[in-house]
Amino acid sequence: MQSSNGRPRGTGAGAESTAEHRSGLGQARAAVSGDMRYDDPWYDALASGWGEPIGADVPAAEPARRAQEVRAAAAADVYLEVQRSAAFQEVRRRYRRFVVPGVFVFLTWYVTYVVTATAAPGLMARPVAGAVNVAMLAGLGQFLTTFLLAWAYARHARLRRDRAALDLRWDTQELTRSVRDGAL
Repeated sequence: MQSSNGRPRGTGAGAESTAEHRSGLGQARAAVSGDMRYDDPWYDALASGWGEPIGADVPAAEPARRAQEVRAAAAADVYLEVQRSAAFQEVRRRYRRFVVPGVFVFLTWYVTYVVTATAAPGLMARPVAGAVNVAMLAGLGQFLTTFLLAWAYARHARLRRDRAALDLRWDTQELTRSVRDGAL
């Protein structure tokens, strides 16, 4: 089987050894105009100090690296500015106003079920209908409340937070794009 970059991919049943795999790594690199290039499509940039040809002028890369650090710091400032914004605080407030009571109610219901099952086995063993007892209904109620809480959370997010969060994300992307392009 071939991978996306043309190298053979082990299927688990083959006899490919680590030596064969390592020899394939050397083929994945290609020297292009004195610079190392990798054929991996997910490979974006070399880690600091890795892959430079021997004798490469590392100090010449310093201004570019400094400019990149300045842009990264400016992008971090954009995220901090968005985090301090009233719109972001509103989204977080809406999130907390749903999640904190929901978690409290659900954990209280769960602990009550466990404590009752432990402390009052006679109550939990009381038959309701045929072989169905209180413990079975309460256990099934745990599943039901889990699904109901998940549904309520998704509905709340869709109706109360998703639009505002999407607007914030759009604004943040626009701001970071303008910082990255040097417009600010």
